[in-house]
Amino acid sequence: MMSSTENSKDVMTESFQMLTKYQIFVSSTYRDLVEERNAIMRSILDLGQIPAGMESFLAADEEQLSYIKKIIDECDYYMVIIAGRYGSLDANGVSYTERKYDYAVESGKVVLGFIHEDPMQLPAAKNEVDPLLKEKLEAF
Repeated sequence: MMSSTENSKDVMTESFQMLTKYQIFVSSTYRDLVEERNAIMRSILDLGQIPAGMESFLAADEEQLSYIKKIIDECDYYMVIIAGRYGSLDANGVSYTERKYDYAVESGKVVLGFIHEDPMQLPAAKNEVDPLLKEKLEAF
């Protein structure tokens, strides 16, 4: 039989676990995955967790990437969604989506990756047309 002190500790532990919130950074190309991102953000909220993402940062540049890195630093998890597009390129020809992913890995974040099993089944507007970008997407 449990003492009332042990029972109180169990109740407090369960309450604390229910109150623990995790912040999850959601990364992907944007325009082609708006619906998917919205569904993921809602699911994270439904689980009582805190989504973070780039919805406020549609333009990609170095200044915004620095700010996004700070947000990634504050998150507990990093989620990346890959489908049929590689994304906006930086001056070195690397997508900002890949750069954020690389930063999360280098920072030691727990990474949750979701890759579309057959992006060729997506509408043409959601796939890369440029062979070089297709190649970069495959390598990523």
